[in-house]
Amino acid sequence: MEIYFLGTNAGVPTLQRNVTSIALRLLEERRSFWMFDCGEGTQHQVLSSPLRLGKLEKIFITHLHGDHLFGLPGLISSRGYQGGTGPLTVYGPPGLKAYLEISLSVSQSRIPYKLEVVEHTGGVVFEDASFRVEAGLLEHRIDSYGYRVTEKDSPGSLNTERLLGYGLKPGPLYGKLKKGEAVTTPDGLVIQPADVVNEPKRGRIVTVLGDTRPCKEALRLSLDADLMIHEATFAHDLAEMAHQYYHSTARQAAETAREAGARSLLLTHFSSRYISFDELAPLQEEAQAVFPETLLAEEFCTFPVCRRAPGK
Repeated sequence: MEIYFLGTNAGVPTLQRNVTSIALRLLEERRSFWMFDCGEGTQHQVLSSPLRLGKLEKIFITHLHGDHLFGLPGLISSRGYQGGTGPLTVYGPPGLKAYLEISLSVSQSRIPYKLEVVEHTGGVVFEDASFRVEAGLLEHRIDSYGYRVTEKDSPGSLNTERLLGYGLKPGPLYGKLKKGEAVTTPDGLVIQPADVVNEPKRGRIVTVLGDTRPCKEALRLSLDADLMIHEATFAHDLAEMAHQYYHSTARQAAETAREAGARSLLLTHFSSRYISFDELAPLQEEAQAVFPETLLAEEFCTFPVCRRAPGK
């Protein structure tokens, strides 16, 4: 699992940064990726990335402000021209379906694949054998949601050295043990799965928060996250402005990460007043003073989602 940023600016695009869009690359799990928000120009950003729209499975929209939404109709239309034949599901707040239906209808866009739009007001919005995605309402000028992506635990690997010590070579009996079934060797020895199967591998947790003031729901969605992505529109000297516009400062994001017990924090959604990456350095410094494991999101950069060590 990797995070890849396609846009990190708040409000409007600049010459240095595009507006919000985040990709979650599911490498071993699916060989595909999910997208969180799709600001104007996102499909153009994809062209400069290793991502391919044909591998895009799901899009999660945090809220219906333009800098998180205006790129959606164009990207959906272009996906079919870039090898996208499999189904695509878009999740977001009420109003998303009407926006897409009108945009695609008026432009007479032809979508050559199954497109499903799922409107929600929070709760579990998706779950399968590998992942669970939960949404929670944050505190913004309009309804804005955060998403908590939980990778389910995977079975522990077989201890092949121990199995060979029992005289059991690779074969069908390995599969039974992996499924939790006891097996009997040709010599009559009964082997229990607990004797040869390592501990289950803990699933990772990624939290992607939409625009928000500091709030309890942001904290809940981020509890014990391996990676937390939080907006940092302003430095803390503009905390009053951040509150007035329903945003957060870098320090406030770090305080949430610390209280949530997150493993690492990525800051994004930067105000245009911070023109260069160097001008963002004070935001990182103020956040790291509270929560050392903080990095600034940077477009066209990959951030691995590292699994927390057992017991931590």
